[in-house]
Amino acid sequence: MFSQNLNQLNNIFKKSMTYDNGIEMAKHEKITQNTGMKIFSAHPYSSWERGTNENTNGLIRRYLPKGTDFNQIDEKLLMKIQEKLNNRSRKIIGYKTPKEIMDFELKNVA
Repeated sequence: MFSQNLNQLNNIFKKSMTYDNGIEMAKHEKITQNTGMKIFSAHPYSSWERGTNENTNGLIRRYLPKGTDFNQIDEKLLMKIQEKLNNRSRKIIGYKTPKEIMDFELKNVA
């Protein structure tokens, strides 16, 4: 399902992903095969290599505490959290929202 969701994105948003070395990415080759995205692993104990990811994890934890079994979370709740986060301004992108940035990029695709 993750690959299917990634494949719904415009190619300008599917260049690469960087993950930590957790077990959740044990099958990263399959994601690359299914999506064409290059997947990189950050160095161990180097969270600064994934700054936006670490920040987003902190925002998600406001809704779903560490240790939450995501398989037990209703998809409607996940979509509601996603909507809130995608419409929350971020300092790193000039206090714009991720949705505003994506819409801008899609509008300017050559």
